[in-house]
Amino acid sequence: MADNKSLDELCINTIRTLAMDAVEAAQSGHPGTPMALAPVAYTLWQRFLRYDPADPIWPNRDRFVLSVGHASMLLYSLLHLSAVKAVDPDYEVLGEPAVSLDDIKNFRQLGSKCPGHPEYHLTSGVETTTGPLGQGCANSVGMAIAERWLAAHFNRPDFEMFDYSVYALCSDGDMMEGVSNETASIAGHLALGNLCWIYDNNRITIDGRTELTFSDDVAARFEAYGWRVARVADANDTGALARELEAFKRADDAPTLIVVNSHIGYGAPHKQDSPSAHGSPLGEDEIRAAKRNYGWPEDAKFLVPDGVRDHFADGIGRRGRELREDWLARLEDYRAEYAALADEIERMQTRELPDGWDAELPTFPADDKGVASRAAAGQVLNAIAPHYPWLIGGAADLASSTKTTLKDGGDFEAGSYAGRNLHFGIREHAMGAILNGLALSKIRPYGSTFLIFSDYMKPPVRLAALMELPVIFIYTHDSIGLGEDGPTHQPVEQLIGLRAIPGMVDLRPADANEVTEAFRVIMPLRHEPVCLVLSRQPLPTFDRERYASAAGVARGAYVLADAADGMPDVLLIAAGSEVALCVAAYEELRNDGIRARVVSMPSFYLFERQDRAYRDSVLPPGVTARVAVEQASTVGWDRYVGTDGAIIGMHTFGASAPLKALRTKFGFTPEKVAAAARAQLERG
Repeated sequence: MADNKSLDELCINTIRTLAMDAVEAAQSGHPGTPMALAPVAYTLWQRFLRYDPADPIWPNRDRFVLSVGHASMLLYSLLHLSAVKAVDPDYEVLGEPAVSLDDIKNFRQLGSKCPGHPEYHLTSGVETTTGPLGQGCANSVGMAIAERWLAAHFNRPDFEMFDYSVYALCSDGDMMEGVSNETASIAGHLALGNLCWIYDNNRITIDGRTELTFSDDVAARFEAYGWRVARVADANDTGALARELEAFKRADDAPTLIVVNSHIGYGAPHKQDSPSAHGSPLGEDEIRAAKRNYGWPEDAKFLVPDGVRDHFADGIGRRGRELREDWLARLEDYRAEYAALADEIERMQTRELPDGWDAELPTFPADDKGVASRAAAGQVLNAIAPHYPWLIGGAADLASSTKTTLKDGGDFEAGSYAGRNLHFGIREHAMGAILNGLALSKIRPYGSTFLIFSDYMKPPVRLAALMELPVIFIYTHDSIGLGEDGPTHQPVEQLIGLRAIPGMVDLRPADANEVTEAFRVIMPLRHEPVCLVLSRQPLPTFDRERYASAAGVARGAYVLADAADGMPDVLLIAAGSEVALCVAAYEELRNDGIRARVVSMPSFYLFERQDRAYRDSVLPPGVTARVAVEQASTVGWDRYVGTDGAIIGMHTFGASAPLKALRTKFGFTPEKVAAAARAQLERG
């Protein structure tokens, strides 16, 4: 039998050759980085990772994030050789492998569990979707924050229920992207000693050598962030890497960056350090040369030699199984002493709501002066929070403006990790990515900023939808209604951009009671993110004895006010603050004997999910006289008013002036809405 050192080398070269063969078969992909980093990833998985392949969603497992997502074959090879099991959408572990050899043979092909970049929920064992560089690094900070909060909330004397570490494999591209630097700054500030980034310093990107664009002293930068920095001179020196990983495990007062020097495409000498090795197949000749260099059968494809799978099973497999079984036994003892906390742990894993989460949801009395929907949302959050212990979140330096502070939640700070109020600083992009990391850890997170600054966080918002994560994105100051701050702060095109994201629930409530109903929609979501869009200015609270119940929010749009006989001649459709304009215009039209209907449409997404009969009951096809009103881009509203309908919206950027002046300038007045309705009727 081969000794362990020989088996280690055999396993490393198996990872390399699987990557080469898969990329070559697909004629697409990135073989160089998996080849270069195979010793690094193998050492981490085989010797250090606390992870049970038989249960890849065990709550206290270490997390491994491949932020260098284009090196996906590195991860797929590890998942296959470690015999990671598949998990279904109901969180049941299946007997089948997460990644079969056939999946690897069909790398980047339709139906394979090995897509071009790793995708969470498609491939079990993938902790987060990566590919857009920087995002995986940033997600890992959210995961590390989650572990610190989980430990502070659940751990008790003699019961250490959460103590996992988070590892991220990062590239030069990750280090260039701003989001990794934003989140590294936060991680250092919070002293996240459970976080380790392994930086592949290979000095190459697609366009060529990194000297073209990048001369940072990365180590010095991270030391300035408050990280512990270590160096490994050669990616093939697994002993040196192991020593640094051991040092990381001993240190707990700061995150760790391990800078590893590698040569991309190691083992393919003719293309070493070339952009083509980074971003395209090697070709048959280069593959044969590399395999010859490894002492590998040159003509063998997708070869897994005898002993490789057994060696993984005796390493990560045996260690992970023992750790998980010990944890499960500890959980049973914990349950006997802390039954309520054990119940919380189990509910979190399947994204179930706690009992009674909605016991204190407020109902708001009719009030012409009303309340800003941001303020109403703050009240609702604080009514939910005492009944939903793992709901945590914060703001990008705007908690006082977005009204999202949990009053008795405490602050999450370095060395004091039980707080439920997170402070992201002026880092919207980082906030979005950290929220995704928290959601991936089964915490229910929310984050808030002004709607205009959703532009700064679009990549993680999109990825939340792609990963089907129930993140709550709260956006206030939703229109030109914020007034004097002017067009730099007044959103115009942001709403339609968010509504265009597949799987994103948009909610723009019209009054305080619609806010309450919006949260009735939001909290049960398990696989969809939501953008809750709220006003700065007060909105009238409608008299629900006179107008329809706000419960219609759940269906995306509903008839708020109707013609006396239910047969309208004209439809007035709006979302958010503009619904009040339509109600005022409705009253004016009714006094003139015109039969109008007001439709509150807080959510395009939810409305489009209703059946045709319901949608036609709200927007009767026979009523073609229609007016839509929103203080935002008009794009999208034509779906509801038709080619001949009127849309009162924004066609330019806003202006700096008091709210009343802006409404007059841009036509957002009851008189303008009523006039548009009359024009529609005259047209008909």
